[in-house]
Amino acid sequence: MALIKTSNPALSGDVFRADGAVFDDSMTISGTVNKAGILLICVVVTAAWSWSLFTRSLQTALPLLAVGGIGGFIVALVTIFKKAWSPVTAPIYALLEGLVLGSASAMLDLRFPGIAIQAVGLTFGTLVALLLAYRSGLIRATEKFKIGIVAATGGIAVFYLIQFVLGFFGIHFTTINGSGMIGIGFSAAVVIVAALNLVLDFDLIESGARAGAPKYMEWYGGFALMVTLIWLYFEILRLLSKIRSRD
Repeated sequence: MALIKTSNPALSGDVFRADGAVFDDSMTISGTVNKAGILLICVVVTAAWSWSLFTRSLQTALPLLAVGGIGGFIVALVTIFKKAWSPVTAPIYALLEGLVLGSASAMLDLRFPGIAIQAVGLTFGTLVALLLAYRSGLIRATEKFKIGIVAATGGIAVFYLIQFVLGFFGIHFTTINGSGMIGIGFSAAVVIVAALNLVLDFDLIESGARAGAPKYMEWYGGFALMVTLIWLYFEILRLLSKIRSRD
């Protein structure tokens, strides 16, 4: 996971460089927003489909969860290392991740009715709030800010990796993963870090448009936003499930 100027692996520090080249058809912020909207539609379409499958047959939906998770991870890596392919790979990533979102959300919503729509509302509410704060100058992506978010995100990634590996040996962090105050506090902190990654994404996309990056980087910028939004959604979903477990 490349963590150079942003903790989103899709937006490393040299992501918009092209050996000093100047492009006639360059990346724009409005173009990136449009591409992100298309990717969001892709996510919603497959999420709705996998959700409907889950309501009819659990055995059918669970394989989609695995296919979407593994496939999405592979396609994300391809997109990160082959940015010029993003007009093709970014929509594929969005479609695959939609399978994961729909299946996982349906499973949790079955246990905690209404939790999915709450998570969706909070995710987009956070996106709008941070975008307004960024555009107004209330939050600035200074170097210290970037370093802090990168360090926090890197620490979370390392912790999740250690937890995943130790899980194979029967070692689980029950306190952090539980619905106690420590578990809820940890999830709340992760949600905050995930949300602040959006500020870094806004900054990198704005910088790319200002630098005249190639047109395909609009798809890449949209892909990067989807990576952060999907992470944020899952963390909010996790936090809400812990809170609802206390009821």
